[in-house]
Amino acid sequence: MTDAPDQTPLPLASLGWTAFFDDQLTEDDRALEPMRVATVHRARMSAQSVRGPVRLQIAPLTNTADYAVGDWVLVAPDTGLLTRRLERKTLIQRRTEGGRVPQLIAANVDTLFIVTSCNDDLNPARLERYLALANEVGTTPVIVLTKADQVADTAPYMAQVAGLQRDLPVVALNANAPEAAEHLAPWCGEGQTVALVGSSGVGKSSLLNTLAAKSAEEAQATGSIREDDAKGRHTTTSRSLHGILGGAWVIDTPGIRTLHVSDISVGLDVLFAEIAELAPGCRFRDCTHAHEPGCAVQAAVAAGTLDPARLERWRKLLDENRSNTPVATGPRGNKTMKAFGKHR
Repeated sequence: MTDAPDQTPLPLASLGWTAFFDDQLTEDDRALEPMRVATVHRARMSAQSVRGPVRLQIAPLTNTADYAVGDWVLVAPDTGLLTRRLERKTLIQRRTEGGRVPQLIAANVDTLFIVTSCNDDLNPARLERYLALANEVGTTPVIVLTKADQVADTAPYMAQVAGLQRDLPVVALNANAPEAAEHLAPWCGEGQTVALVGSSGVGKSSLLNTLAAKSAEEAQATGSIREDDAKGRHTTTSRSLHGILGGAWVIDTPGIRTLHVSDISVGLDVLFAEIAELAPGCRFRDCTHAHEPGCAVQAAVAAGTLDPARLERWRKLLDENRSNTPVATGPRGNKTMKAFGKHR
């Protein structure tokens, strides 16, 4: 086990350790050391211990894809051997086209910073996908609008996203300015964990460099959005855990160009709360809110109290979620899960 140079050990709580994880320990586990997974690669993993970064030893045939950055693991202190993973409080994952199992993005995240920028990359429909994902796993979502210094007025951009979900925090900032840390301080207290998600080129790496006060030698590589199509370039290629100002931890993630939705029925109800609350007033319990008589949702559209575009986006995500969510098929006692395939 390779530790950083000797330093005063941190309290476990400063790494995000809570009673939720402590309650999982057995008497035998007390001889092991809790650590937090910091990086996951195909054949190696590293962790953050109370003394600093550690390169973990993993047993033969270990599938590192079963571990997520942010996981709590128990490690043999003399050998650095990863012994077992503790149950997660939250897990952010996504299904990929043709994938048999979900791809793990980050674990034990308190707040999800959904990063977009004040330019043509801002796409409310895409942001709704991230919001539904955050809602489903119980992580607090915050919309972070970067490149605020490059527009004359951020108000139009903030107005586009403020109504996407009730009580949704929206913060506009310059990711390269020191003040960015102050804007995000309410979610970055000691022991808190935040994850950065969003498309490539929107400023996630720049924001991480600012929050962590990284030197030029330590800084994550950054890229810009192309002027011709407002698309970003990938600069972060793997997920990683970083300590930041205020004592919090940030999980940086590669840019996600396409985010399929699946297994997020609760998350959609939170995202589209105004539709979920109207639905019980429909005449038919299985109303699709499309053409049925006595539909309370369509009545709200007709009355001008519900945006029809909002209803259409709800319907699209609902259909995609139903299509992409694996279901048990086959005879009783011998059911199998129908794999995620191409969505309609």
